[in-house]
Amino acid sequence: MSYGVSAALQAAIYQRLISDPVLMGLVGSAIYDNAPAGPITGTYVSLGPEDVRDRSDKTGYGALHMVTISVISDAAGFQTAKEVGAAVSDALQGAMLTLSRGALCYINFDRATARRVGTGETRRIDLRFHARVEDN
Repeated sequence: MSYGVSAALQAAIYQRLISDPVLMGLVGSAIYDNAPAGPITGTYVSLGPEDVRDRSDKTGYGALHMVTISVISDAAGFQTAKEVGAAVSDALQGAMLTLSRGALCYINFDRATARRVGTGETRRIDLRFHARVEDN
């Protein structure tokens, strides 16, 4: 197994999200790899946790990254959060990302969980993607 491609994968995902015109139209620059300190209002996207599993074989090192991208919104109802979630999914599903280390074999949508947070004023959608990488 190699975890060596993890930072390159995260950077490529972040770059893809901040350069997507539909997503930018919905949230502007509110796409965070590291959210700013203090409370954030409105609707934003945040790169979240990942789980990684070995997918090495006789041809070389590889890994399956299960990456979570979160949409958080204080807009009434789920409609705004779901529109942003769809834009995130559209931007990443099947994307051919160029990595600074290794190579991406694929990135595909796996699942999403939508829920109210706390007293119900905030909506959160966690989208999980599977990304298979090889470490050359």
